[in-house]
Amino acid sequence: MRLGIGTYTYTWAVGFPGHLPEQPMTAAEIVKRANAAGLRCVQIADNLPLEQLTTEERHELAEFADGRRVAIEVGARRMTPEHLGRLIDVAAFFGSHTLRFALDGPGYEPSVDDVVGVVRGALPRLREAGVRLAIENNDRLVAEELREIVKQTDEAQIGICLDPVNSMGVGEAIREVARVLAPHTLNLHIKDFTVRRVSHMMGFVVEGTPAGQGMLDIRWLLDEVRRHDRCESAVLELWTPPESDPEKTIAKEARWAEDSLRYLKPLFG
Repeated sequence: MRLGIGTYTYTWAVGFPGHLPEQPMTAAEIVKRANAAGLRCVQIADNLPLEQLTTEERHELAEFADGRRVAIEVGARRMTPEHLGRLIDVAAFFGSHTLRFALDGPGYEPSVDDVVGVVRGALPRLREAGVRLAIENNDRLVAEELREIVKQTDEAQIGICLDPVNSMGVGEAIREVARVLAPHTLNLHIKDFTVRRVSHMMGFVVEGTPAGQGMLDIRWLLDEVRRHDRCESAVLELWTPPESDPEKTIAKEARWAEDSLRYLKPLFG
C-alpha cells in the first residue's frame, strides 16, 4: 500500500463553487508536490475532473506524471451508467488500476438496487480495462449496504474506498465501518479529525486536523486494512477549517499537508 496525496488534500487551493482562488491548483502541480515529497501516487478526483481535459491535455499530464514516476489514480462523483463508462475509459488511459467513485451527485442519490444494476452493467468493461471500482462510503448508505453492493456484483473487481469520517453522517464510527468494509477496501482515505462539544453543550462539531493530531487511530486503521492485502493506496485528505481570507486558508492547508506527511511517511517505510 503506497501513500499519496490528491485533490482533496488541497481542496481550498484547487477550489470549488463559491470558493475559487485566483490561480487554482492544477493536476500537474499536485503531481509536482507528490514528487517533491518522495511520493509515488496522486488521486485526481471529482473536484478537478480529468474527463474535462482535452486529449492533448491528458497526454501532457500523463507524460508529466510518468516523467516524475508518479502514478495517477482517477476519482469521480455521480455514478450514473454513462458517467461510469466514461470514467473507466479515463482510468484506463492513465493506467489507474483503481477508480474511486462517490455514488451521489446533484439530483442523483441511487438506491442500493440501482447501484448494483449500474455496476453489473459496467463489469465487462471494467474487466477488459483492468480497472477495479472502489465505491466510497458516504453519509447516506450504511456500511452493510455498501458491503451488499460488493457482494451482489463481483468481489474481485468491486470494492470500497474507505473514508474514516464520512460515515459519521449515518451514525457509524470508523471502528464499526472498518469491521464491515476493511476486507473490501481497495483505496483508503486518511482523514484525521477531532470532535468537540459546542459552547452551549448541546451538540458536537466534527472538524479536520493534520494527520496524527486528531482522534483517528491511524496505525490501527492501517493495520486493519493491510491485513486483508487488497488496498493499493492510502491518500491523504484534509478537512481544513477556513481562515479569514483565502490566501491564509490555502497557506494553512499547505502547512497541514506538510505536517501530515511528516507524520505519515514513517508509517509507510
